[in-house]
Amino acid sequence: MTLNRPREAGFTLLEILVVIAILGLLIGLVAPAALRQLGNARGSVAKQSLERIGSVLDLYKLDVGNYPTTEQGLAALADRPRGISAWNGPYVKGGVPMDPWSHPWTYKQPSARSNHDYDLCSAGPGGTSGEQICNP
Repeated sequence: MTLNRPREAGFTLLEILVVIAILGLLIGLVAPAALRQLGNARGSVAKQSLERIGSVLDLYKLDVGNYPTTEQGLAALADRPRGISAWNGPYVKGGVPMDPWSHPWTYKQPSARSNHDYDLCSAGPGGTSGEQICNP
């Protein structure tokens, strides 16, 4: 007596290993490119943020008559500095934002560079001064 058994459906171990190998290759090729794009995006966001904060500093100067000093820092955009009566702020809501890498912006006035009123810089991805992105 012969029984007709239906053939069991499923994947063999070899087929599963081939699929895992192909997925590993794809991830190995795509992941570095995606991470590189993420790094470039943060650099672009930093440059755009520099421009926006620069515009806010210009508004501050129009109201007060000069840019905040280094001692006052960017906090002068959120809270009235002592002795400033023409302050029309707050110029930023919720305090001064951090750079895209969650580091504080560095601000110096007067600028150490020629033809600049102030220096506004991000420490960059590593948080060191060697990778700074500064206002143009």
